[in-house]
Amino acid sequence: MVRRVRDDYRYWQRIPTRWNDNDVYGHVNNVVHYAFMDTLINTWLVQAGLDIHDGSVIGLCVESHCNYRSSISFPDAMDAGLRIGHLGRSSVRYEVAFLAADDTVVAEGHFVHVFVDRTTRKPVEVPTGLRDAMIGLVTS
Repeated sequence: MVRRVRDDYRYWQRIPTRWNDNDVYGHVNNVVHYAFMDTLINTWLVQAGLDIHDGSVIGLCVESHCNYRSSISFPDAMDAGLRIGHLGRSSVRYEVAFLAADDTVVAEGHFVHVFVDRTTRKPVEVPTGLRDAMIGLVTS
């Protein structure tokens, strides 16, 4: 049996490309994938209850990486899958896959957040309610 990439991710979001995402070579520029990762993760965090505007805890990106597998161009959309590869005391490693409509892997990457106090910027534990939601995305 062939393993499907979709089965490895717990949360999915459709991300449309925009005309200005294309570069001179006619495909979505590599830097745009990082913005898509950031959007996917922060959309999930807001849905999970993180108050990005007024909460006392925020997540800061300390590492990001992306491997490009195939290209995509406007007006195509991608399905973005999210899972958590590691959940620490104050940090989390999100893993992301971008799939084209035919399930071709466009890109795969990761993004590490360290949760900090909004004012002091010192690391704090992932808030309990958020941690509970994150456990649902953890892969073994």
